[in-house]
Amino acid sequence: MKTFKIKSNKLIAYSMVLLLGFSCSDDFLEVTPTGSLADAQVQTKEGIENLLIGTYSAINGVFGNRFEGPNHWVTGSILGGEANKGTDSGDYSTINPVQRYAHDATQGDLDFLWRGRFEGVSRANAVLSAIAANTELSAADVSNLAGQARLLRGHYYFDLKKHFNSIPVFDETIPSEEIITIANTPDVWTQIEADFQYAYDNLAAETGAGRVNKWAAAAYMGKAKLYQGKYAEAKTWFDDVIANGVTSNGLKYALLDDYPRIFDAANDNHAEAVLDVESAKNTGDVQNANAFDDLNYPYNTGSEGPGNCCGFFQPSIELGNSFRTTAEGLPLLDKSYNDPANEVANNFKHVIINKEDESTFVEDAGPLDPRIDHSIGRMGIPYLDWKDHPGSAWIRSFGYGGPYSPKKFIYYKSQEADFTDTSSWTRGYATMNYNIIRFADVLLMAAEAEIEAGTLDKAMEYVNMVRARAARAEYWVKDYDTGLDAANYVISEYTSFPNKEYATQAVRFERKLELSGEGHRFFDLVRWGVAAEELNAYLAYESQYLSEKFGGASFSAGKNEYQPIPQAQIDLQPGILSQNNGY
Repeated sequence: MKTFKIKSNKLIAYSMVLLLGFSCSDDFLEVTPTGSLADAQVQTKEGIENLLIGTYSAINGVFGNRFEGPNHWVTGSILGGEANKGTDSGDYSTINPVQRYAHDATQGDLDFLWRGRFEGVSRANAVLSAIAANTELSAADVSNLAGQARLLRGHYYFDLKKHFNSIPVFDETIPSEEIITIANTPDVWTQIEADFQYAYDNLAAETGAGRVNKWAAAAYMGKAKLYQGKYAEAKTWFDDVIANGVTSNGLKYALLDDYPRIFDAANDNHAEAVLDVESAKNTGDVQNANAFDDLNYPYNTGSEGPGNCCGFFQPSIELGNSFRTTAEGLPLLDKSYNDPANEVANNFKHVIINKEDESTFVEDAGPLDPRIDHSIGRMGIPYLDWKDHPGSAWIRSFGYGGPYSPKKFIYYKSQEADFTDTSSWTRGYATMNYNIIRFADVLLMAAEAEIEAGTLDKAMEYVNMVRARAARAEYWVKDYDTGLDAANYVISEYTSFPNKEYATQAVRFERKLELSGEGHRFFDLVRWGVAAEELNAYLAYESQYLSEKFGGASFSAGKNEYQPIPQAQIDLQPGILSQNNGY
């Protein structure tokens, strides 16, 4: 999906018209009507195209707040127990109560998320209003432009729904003066489904790299159905996507052979990209280069590692343990991976708990899913093409953040400058695409639908497709000197799903492994109805090691599944917006 790539004075002018006409002041609902000259400008085909670019651009955020990023590294991954904030307690301290599920409605970052996503909705509505006012567009142009705008609007509403549950819903037909009177409601799915259906019916299959297409709409519709528990309907959509779907640039959807190539900037717009966000470097605005991820690098690497700042988004010890396998290469679905006998050896426990010198640490020799070392930076294991991860030297506060560094969405040493923005204070602005939906995600969602349909063999087939890719030994992480596997990687396919319970455990765990660190985990746990159980177990385990960060923390069922409606928004609409339960 294209965001921010087109830069010109003309676009900036149209963006200003958009912001003046449809954007936020203190509140996203305060909408100032555009003047007649602005209307005349934006209602041309060229003007509508530029308004549409502005609608795409809101995917990366509007206000420069990192909670706005499409990867949801805080609200999806940290809240899902895949990672902690990392760094130290003082840096970006507003995340501290969030990762403990102790934040309230005054949490300012969530207000930026709310406003930014509603800005996206308003921009999509601006496109649709301009289309309705233009009597000269061809039917094909209307279908294409409106289809893109409605898919994007559906995306923004979906994002708001999964974060806040109860939100105001309005489309382009609502007069601006009435929008501020609209109360929030959990009944958002009707609008989301209508937008995705329109996009599917009206968009072409091939729209060009950087644009959404009908198959992205179909995949998103399947996801929306799955979130509602409409499994039979979800299956129908996923069946169509798997059988017939192609990327916007015409590639048949498929799993890449090489798992880390999914996150490689040199391989953007690949066959696994169903719905993704593109980035660009040196455009004059670092917001174009994954600015939402700029903190999420190993700390203090100097020239020997990427980013050099700031030590955020450290994978959890519990996530690392999850990659433990049986001797035969299957996951420990009984959750015994956190047992002392199965924990993955790490330098944190070696140094902080056992009081040993870090130089004597020996890497884990037990069987591991090979995706661990594509997903987590571990001491002694090659860190992409940079060097062996040196351990605590790349961790800002070892006792606070734990042993691991992020590894997905990190640029290679050989790519520096070619795929990074060099115009700002950090080398951490990179240009690999972020996948909102990728084909492995589709297969695993489809597997869930197959389980509910009673077709366990088909569900196993989809899971095994994902595992077979991970089992390609030629793409495992190798020792720099010997070329041998960097760890004892053992992975195999399932031979049977004997019953629904086992199949469900297998599919859910496969999502944890395959999609780790990609912002899905928390929302998966919530829709499965197991968030309190899973996350309280995570907190109990993780607090044994990171007591300063997690000691005494707990997840409250019936409250923490959704974020609070920002108090700033309730104050602007007293008596209209109602607060979520527990806040």
